[in-house]
Amino acid sequence: MPDEDSKIDHYVLEYRRTNFEGPPRAKEDQPWMVVEGIKSTEYTLSGLKFDMKYMNFRVRACNKAVAGEFSEPVTLETK
Repeated sequence: MPDEDSKIDHYVLEYRRTNFEGPPRAKEDQPWMVVEGIKSTEYTLSGLKFDMKYMNFRVRACNKAVAGEFSEPVTLETK
């Protein structure tokens, strides 16, 4: 969580589908979908489909001049 006096202006969230069998590995043909301009440390992603076995998510903080590195990807399941 950023401090109140943080220079963070917004966040960028990226997500993509991964394989459906075995350990979660990214499907090479699946591009990252991008959600830009998130102004809070919480975000609700709508439009996901039920029973999607795996999704990869990553996020990075941005200020007005530059974007930081992406976080380590997190894999989630929608049941």
